[in-house]
Amino acid sequence: MRAFIMEDDYLIAQTLQDMLERMGYTSFSFARSEDAAVLGAGGQPIDLLTADVRLLPGDGLKAVRAICEKRDIPVVFITGYADELIDRAPDVVVVQKPINEDELVAAVRKVTGGRAAS
Repeated sequence: MRAFIMEDDYLIAQTLQDMLERMGYTSFSFARSEDAAVLGAGGQPIDLLTADVRLLPGDGLKAVRAICEKRDIPVVFITGYADELIDRAPDVVVVQKPINEDELVAAVRKVTGGRAAS
C-alpha cells in the first residue's frame, strides 16, 4: 500500500513512515510544501494521504483539497493545530502532535474503512 506524507519536519515525516510501515504500508512519497504536494501527488496511486495543516510554505488543507478534487483518497491530518483545523474543516480526521501510534492506527482505520493492516 502506498502512503503520501505531507510534512515539513523531516523527523516527524520519518516517524510517520515508521508507524505506517508497521501498519502495512510499503511505498512512500513525501512533500514538504503545498506546491510540492500538489505536484508530487499528480496522478500517482495513493492509498493514504497524511497531511500537516501548516506547511512551510503553504497550507495543508488547501493542498489536500486540490489533490482530492478529482479522486477519493483517505486523508488523516497530523497537526499541532487541531482546533484551527476543526474550525476550518469540521469533518476531517485529525491526529494531534505529538503523534500517538494507537491514535494514528485508529484514524487510519477510520478513513480507510479498516483496510490498514496492523
